[in-house]
Amino acid sequence: MADFQLIDFPPSDHPVEGDSVPDFTRPLVTEEYWEDVPLSALAQNAGSVLLVFYPLNWGGKSLYWWTEIREREWGSDDVAVVGVGISQPFDHQRFIEARDLEYPLYSDPGNGVAERYDIVHDLDGMAGIAEPRPAVFLVDADLTAEYVWVAGEWPESPPYDEIESALTRS
Repeated sequence: MADFQLIDFPPSDHPVEGDSVPDFTRPLVTEEYWEDVPLSALAQNAGSVLLVFYPLNWGGKSLYWWTEIREREWGSDDVAVVGVGISQPFDHQRFIEARDLEYPLYSDPGNGVAERYDIVHDLDGMAGIAEPRPAVFLVDADLTAEYVWVAGEWPESPPYDEIESALTRS
């Protein structure tokens, strides 16, 4: 059996409920194409956005998380569900196809979005490579955070029931 070592994340100044979250523009990847889409435009079109900052594509955590989100059927005409990960658009497309995901994924290879949200996580044993700390932000059309969860340690999974309750309230 593999040994898991819990890693406590340092404190962060990430946005909290009621704060404005940083806007950004990155390629938003679907199974068929990608295009640069500002978060603000996505939020205004949908009404709300659930941003899911997740670990590297193809890792066990990512596979489990997206399966759970898909099975819970998150998202509606009023709430867009999107991921934010450090993979290139081509890798996101392969991931979406292989996992049969209905959710688009923002491609952020430089991890700049996570830096702006203050949720950067340096990968253990990989010099110069960082990814977003696991986090979920539910934001309204004005980019105000209605719900926030940010992992305090690694590995930690989102509180799915709590997030589902927040989605129901939005």
